[in-house]
Amino acid sequence: METNIQVDESAAGQNEIDESLYSRQLYVLGHEAMKRMGASNVLIVGLKGLGVEIAKNIALAGVKSLTLYDPAPAAISDLSSQFFLHLDDVGKPRAAVTAPRVAELNAYTPVSVLESTSLTSDLSQFDKFQVVVLTNTPLKDQKIIADYLHQKGIYVVIADTFGLFGSIFCDFGKQFTVLDATGENPVSGIVAGIDEEGLVSALDEVRHGLEDGDFVTFTEVVGMEKLNNSEPRKVTVKGPYTFSIGDVSGLGQYKSGGMYTQVKMPKFIDFKPLTAAQQQPDFLISDYAKFDRPQQLHVGFQALHAFYETHGFLPRPQNKEDAAIVIGAAKAFAEQQKIDIDMDEKLLAELSFQATGDLSPMAAFFGGLAAQEVLKAVSGKFHPIVQWMYFDSLESLPTNSPRSEELCKPMNSRYDGQIAVFGREFQDKIANINEFLVGAGAIGCEMLKNWAMIGLATGPKGKISVADLDSIEKSNLNRQFLFRPKDVGSMKSDTAAAAVTAMNPDLEGHIVTFKDRVGQDTEHIFDEQFWRQLDGVTNALDNVDARTYVDRRCVFFRKPLLESGTLGTKGNTQVILPFMTESYSSSQDPPEQSFPMCTLRSFPNKIEHTIAWGRELFESYFVKPAETVNLYLTQPNYIESTLKQGGNEKATLETIREFLVTDKPLSFEDCIIWARLQFEKQYNNAIQQLLYNFPKDSVSSSGAPFWSGPKRAPDPLKFDPKNPYHMGFVVAGANLHAFNYGINNKGDASTYQKVLDNMIIPDFTPSSSVKIQADDSEPDPNANNGSTFDDNAELQNITDSLPAPEKLAGFKLQPVEFEKDDDTNHHIDFITAASNLRAENYKIELADRHKTKFIAGKIIPAIATTTALVTGLVVLEFYKIVDENKDIEQYKNGFVNLALPFFGFSEPIGSPQATYKGKEGDVKIDKLWDRFEVEDITLQELIDQFEAKGLSITMLSSGVSLLYASFFPKAKLAEKYPMKLSKLVETVSKKPIPEHQKNVIFEICVEDQTEEDVEVPYIMMKMS
Repeated sequence: METNIQVDESAAGQNEIDESLYSRQLYVLGHEAMKRMGASNVLIVGLKGLGVEIAKNIALAGVKSLTLYDPAPAAISDLSSQFFLHLDDVGKPRAAVTAPRVAELNAYTPVSVLESTSLTSDLSQFDKFQVVVLTNTPLKDQKIIADYLHQKGIYVVIADTFGLFGSIFCDFGKQFTVLDATGENPVSGIVAGIDEEGLVSALDEVRHGLEDGDFVTFTEVVGMEKLNNSEPRKVTVKGPYTFSIGDVSGLGQYKSGGMYTQVKMPKFIDFKPLTAAQQQPDFLISDYAKFDRPQQLHVGFQALHAFYETHGFLPRPQNKEDAAIVIGAAKAFAEQQKIDIDMDEKLLAELSFQATGDLSPMAAFFGGLAAQEVLKAVSGKFHPIVQWMYFDSLESLPTNSPRSEELCKPMNSRYDGQIAVFGREFQDKIANINEFLVGAGAIGCEMLKNWAMIGLATGPKGKISVADLDSIEKSNLNRQFLFRPKDVGSMKSDTAAAAVTAMNPDLEGHIVTFKDRVGQDTEHIFDEQFWRQLDGVTNALDNVDARTYVDRRCVFFRKPLLESGTLGTKGNTQVILPFMTESYSSSQDPPEQSFPMCTLRSFPNKIEHTIAWGRELFESYFVKPAETVNLYLTQPNYIESTLKQGGNEKATLETIREFLVTDKPLSFEDCIIWARLQFEKQYNNAIQQLLYNFPKDSVSSSGAPFWSGPKRAPDPLKFDPKNPYHMGFVVAGANLHAFNYGINNKGDASTYQKVLDNMIIPDFTPSSSVKIQADDSEPDPNANNGSTFDDNAELQNITDSLPAPEKLAGFKLQPVEFEKDDDTNHHIDFITAASNLRAENYKIELADRHKTKFIAGKIIPAIATTTALVTGLVVLEFYKIVDENKDIEQYKNGFVNLALPFFGFSEPIGSPQATYKGKEGDVKIDKLWDRFEVEDITLQELIDQFEAKGLSITMLSSGVSLLYASFFPKAKLAEKYPMKLSKLVETVSKKPIPEHQKNVIFEICVEDQTEEDVEVPYIMMKMS
């Protein structure tokens, strides 16, 4: 069956994808999906906050063309969320002033304005678009346009937000084809057996990872050869290690081997047109704690539109008469459509009260969501929303700030869209917050934009601090939307701050930037005074270590922290609140996947193994040897200290000799020779040696074939200069070797050919003395090679052959600093060639440069849509923190996956509590947020203070220094008891306490009145 994704194949074929710009997004969508996007024309109707969010995300993603329509004059209230409008744009047509600013985002996506007096007078004007997005559009126009688009096979997305309420509707026509519903990499694995009933077994303790209804294909099966490369077979899961593929009669009897690979099969979905879908709605649940909310809001949104069509304006903030009309209209609609529903009049009244509200975080949430649906429509990648989704964040309403018709009425202010929902008093609270943003990358840019729109820190006491040590690179421009090509090379924190100040001039003088990492080495910058002045912290970081550090500081200074992250279409948010929730560090992400060394060295069976091996080969050729040689040349007595340490001293000395004496190149031609010999060493000689140790017909101790299961028997490679990976290895290797020695590359193709033609490759004979580890469960026979080496004469001979460092004064090697994003430096080229050559050895399917770069560079896939949506969720939680009077039940940690799509929200986990038996009964403590605070008293005074609480200190430490233990000798204790705590720390650690440090932390072990060990918080000593 043919797919119905509308693509101009000729345009798609001509549209080369700029990987330096789209690198992170490519790992989310893939080349084919992006080519389809690059052949699509999209129209966006309505350019208030929601519409421009969608336009921004689609422009960054890259479509063939983006057309905008909104002839209405901009109002000052638009500035609550429309970040591309300036104050002097008020009164001008929204589309005319917005289009050139959207166009700046991506040179590959031209932006134009649709000139039309009426959208519904000539529906043929829609015919040139693949997708039409309707926002801020009256319902009667939605119906006319959407029904026409359905008939024409043009995809439509409709989105609206009213204060803290929002909705989205998708219609992608009949038999819409989803090519890849999840975007996850296809599952693959090794077959251990297939019985006569079609039951497939995976290797022992290796889960197959398949689900019922998946399809798989097979390769390399021995015995059932007809199964290899045949039509995909449907899977029925029988257990975590077994699955059935149905009838296998006539295929022979399974003997050995085989690989299974999941095949993504197309899925076909029928969408109803808008008119029919309104009467018989299908809902995607956005929050399972509000399971009955979608039906209520579906009726309520119809009533809001009916109110607008009747009155020409939306219900006024907190106006009870308008709310009563909306409630009546909702009941009438439900009765007309025969919808059996108990109306939640309080909910509908709130919807009416907030109808004129225009909130930046809601626009961000639905802007990211709607843009992703547009990309799904034109690419067929990921599963679309079928067909309605409603979402609200009523928990963000303040309980501590009054709302009334007077307090929520328009003030002719840029914040009117927010005041309509929260009132003026809450707006004043937001304006006087002191917030710290750690990171100004993708999430940081979106966060600052939202903060600018909501007026954060624009009051007399307000302040935003932004820290980021990075400068802007071209690849950032695809998702860090505050930056433009002219900003490449500038510092992120400064550029982002300037950009949002231009969006909202009220921020002038309220943003402070830091071009420093937030960590232990900058605690003199981000000192105690800095942390204590903050009202809260928001993380916008991309690594666990940095997040953990900031989290620990927030716990120490008892500051609320908003945490978030994205991974492709997945995103998460977390709220950390003093004395209420656990912290970020309370739970840990699973460790990064690693591969057994034995597998990488000798028995790879998938491309990830060979890429990891290629990355390690890169380090062992171009990084570690140069660093070792430089240590030898610069550190006095380096040889003596190396020999004393033990370990691989022989290998270290041989490396120095190799790179300073035997293989030291004098010309670029020498570098070519070196690279060609490395090819021979790795892909011919090493494989011959492996097959000598374990011939292809060898068997294990149990009598089973050695080369079976995960072990794939390799074959040596014969160098072929016409093979691009063979030659690529030599070219990249020669250039990197030359870089180590500062040799200029003067070689062209003829130089390489001449050198290779004149080379004589030494014959290789395997050695019986070489030992190779056969299995990870066995000890490595070479693990102690070097540490037990005791031939001092040979070590001395190697040492004597080395040139004295003083004779090479000024000479040093230049280690290669791995950089994945420079396409001219040969780094990824070398790893790609190295990996694919090893894959050739083992008959593993090769990986292109793009996939190799992704894995070797540990690139985090990213797309602007997820970033926008996640940041919107964070700011909705920020509102709650500003309110300061909410129970833990009102806060939400979130997890989303836009590919599925899936939304999950949960109450944060409470902070850990404990109880100990004091002198006056049970004492409750918060193990995370509580602490004992003391002055710089003596050790004896500290012990006495705790005895008064009913606690006996048995051990006291600070950092790695053990300061006191009850088992110390009495004489030693007598010396310590009268010491001030600061003196005790300095005496034991033999280091002075840094001047900028205002506190010292002590960990204690104590017993309570029951003489049982109890867990209690740490002690914080305040320095005088």
